[in-house]
Amino acid sequence: MIKNAPYRSYELESIVFKYGIGDDLVNEFDSRTGIYKYVNTHDSLVTSKVHLNKDDFIYIHHKAASLGFWNFPDDMTQTNNPSDAQNSVHYYVEFNYKEKTKTLLLDVNYNGNPKLHDAAKTFIEEVQRLINDAQDR
Repeated sequence: MIKNAPYRSYELESIVFKYGIGDDLVNEFDSRTGIYKYVNTHDSLVTSKVHLNKDDFIYIHHKAASLGFWNFPDDMTQTNNPSDAQNSVHYYVEFNYKEKTKTLLLDVNYNGNPKLHDAAKTFIEEVQRLINDAQDR
């Protein structure tokens, strides 16, 4: 299945990861520049350099394959109460390959298929863990 995936690990060029409340995705990471901006516990915007190595890209690509990332809809923001969406956490992930791009926008209160929601949350957690581990190196 991984061999025939529409995206190949060696073609993965960059990852963009953003999150925040509502449409205000102030926390962001772009692997092309290595810049990671996030709001810390003191409500200060912190900017740091984070480098993802080749193994990181291979790992997250294969994690995406195992969780079915390419089958996720691009927009998973449908909630029971759309007015609450402005106060809930949103995550945006973008995988840029040589010829293709796959994106995901997830609202933590997404009310679609629960299995799909759980897989998307697990994937977001893996991306976040990968960035945090790379930052700690």
